[in-house]
Amino acid sequence: MLRLAALSLAALGLALSPVEALEWGSTKNLFVFGDSYTTTGWNISAGILSPVPGFTSSNGPNWVQALTARYNVTDTAVFNLAYGGATIDSKLVTPYLPTVQSVVTQVGLWKQFLSPPPAEARWTGDDSLFAIWIGSADVGNSWSWTNVSGPAFHTTLMNRLFGQIDTLYASGARHFLFLDVPPLERTPLFIEQGSAAVALVRKQTLDYNAQLTARAHAFAQTHRDATATVFRASDIFNTLLDNAGTLGFVNITGYSEAYENGTPTQTTQAVGFAPVSSFFWLNTLHPLFTVHDILAKAISTALS
Repeated sequence: MLRLAALSLAALGLALSPVEALEWGSTKNLFVFGDSYTTTGWNISAGILSPVPGFTSSNGPNWVQALTARYNVTDTAVFNLAYGGATIDSKLVTPYLPTVQSVVTQVGLWKQFLSPPPAEARWTGDDSLFAIWIGSADVGNSWSWTNVSGPAFHTTLMNRLFGQIDTLYASGARHFLFLDVPPLERTPLFIEQGSAAVALVRKQTLDYNAQLTARAHAFAQTHRDATATVFRASDIFNTLLDNAGTLGFVNITGYSEAYENGTPTQTTQAVGFAPVSSFFWLNTLHPLFTVHDILAKAISTALS
């Protein structure tokens, strides 16, 4: 397993608030919203205490699971509403299937089942962290649009996203963690499309992330009793990719077709290939559990 200690990573979490953020060791409840990088397949509509299937896109534990299991010093309750393929709002960026639950839908479900706090989840604003990792599908599906400029559309996306944050705040949420979009231009999906696509996707991703940070800062300044931390997942990805040889990754620009749909175990090794755990990308877009583990470790450190 790769270790964060092998890297020199600094300033990954940017606290933007005038008040003290909730430390990870004091977090009793974690509410999570996002897409395939985050989902574990939980269906809140089946009941707050319904089983969590544990489905991830990482061929093993994703960052939420690692954060709350490997790097958790308290018995944090997790409510993960993330949904694979999600965008901020399906009306702004159409997901790959009409059944995909956007962040707008996820927040609606949170309001329906978790606000006000039910008996199964006695959360308060002081002991709960609200984590949001969204934007990969928004940027990934809109980067080539020509009917609107990227920055202008990202502003529209931010307006919609922070409208949802305002909804959570109005219901008592006070501590927010935002993860920025990883470097999409370094995924096999966009590398395969050539240098022009890579350059434009990089430009769009950087603008989205800059706007996310600015809006989180503005939110914290106008909500003086709330906290907002932007965690730069993009820095983690770039550092790992830039140091791939040292860290033992065998391929950072592609993936193995033998593994792309998942493997029976985390140590599977197909004939003629390195073990699945040696790859950075499981498929065209999703990193393996090893990357998620390092991400979780860095998040726990940033929040501590």
